[in-house]
Amino acid sequence: MSTVRNSISNSVASHAVLLLYTFIALFPVVLIVINSFKTRKAIFRSPLSPPNEETFSTVGYETVMKQGDFILYFQNSLIVTVVSIFFVLLFGAMAAFALSEYRFKGNTLMGLYLALGIMIPIRLGTVSILQLMVATGLVNTLTALILVYTAQGLPLAIFILSEFMHQVSKDLKDAGRIDGLSEYRIFYRLVMPLVRPALATVAIFTMIPIWNDLWFPLILAPAEATKTVTLGSQVFIGQFVTDWNAVLAALSMAIVPVLLLYIIFSRQLISGLTAGAVK
Repeated sequence: MSTVRNSISNSVASHAVLLLYTFIALFPVVLIVINSFKTRKAIFRSPLSPPNEETFSTVGYETVMKQGDFILYFQNSLIVTVVSIFFVLLFGAMAAFALSEYRFKGNTLMGLYLALGIMIPIRLGTVSILQLMVATGLVNTLTALILVYTAQGLPLAIFILSEFMHQVSKDLKDAGRIDGLSEYRIFYRLVMPLVRPALATVAIFTMIPIWNDLWFPLILAPAEATKTVTLGSQVFIGQFVTDWNAVLAALSMAIVPVLLLYIIFSRQLISGLTAGAVK
């Protein structure tokens, strides 16, 4: 009886802690969304109160739609983010498979070299990257952003995926070789499905810095035709006056894709984060 009570109390405590963490994580998001539907005075007078009949206003969303082509900005951000994540997962998984599966001279050094990108921020090479993009004629193109974000995300992807691929059964891969599968089919048909939680984890942790980045869009693609959502939102932030209704509305719209991706891949993300924690 005492064991049942202890298990119930532990379960209740775990759910309470989970709800607390969820509230802490979502509170800033909820605060941004509710203030985006309020008048400017209400935002500053009662930022924690939900909108009512007197304070409700959609002027921020109307301003966002009228001022600037935010549909184009969303399209640019979506293209850059999706294509960058695709290349990060593809090349990162292939490199991780090679490092975890094949033993060759310099294997460890190669893995350490590829992991250096985690410790050295890519922004330190901004000047050289800009010079390279100017020399290749890629300034003010989405290709420049895709190349930079792919290079930025590869070190972490290789580091995470190589650890997961080490755990894939060697007997399973050898059985595939005995059945006549090529190395490419072993990689795509046997290994990739087994590391889906890791792929989802890498995808989410790669998406967030790309979607929210302001630095490289401002440096490499500041033209109107290549602006991203984050860069486009800066039009409402002035040196002396800031249109907070429009800023909050733009931020609320920019949050939606990240939340959708988290909801879609939440189960795989949790599996990837907790893999190996419980034996």
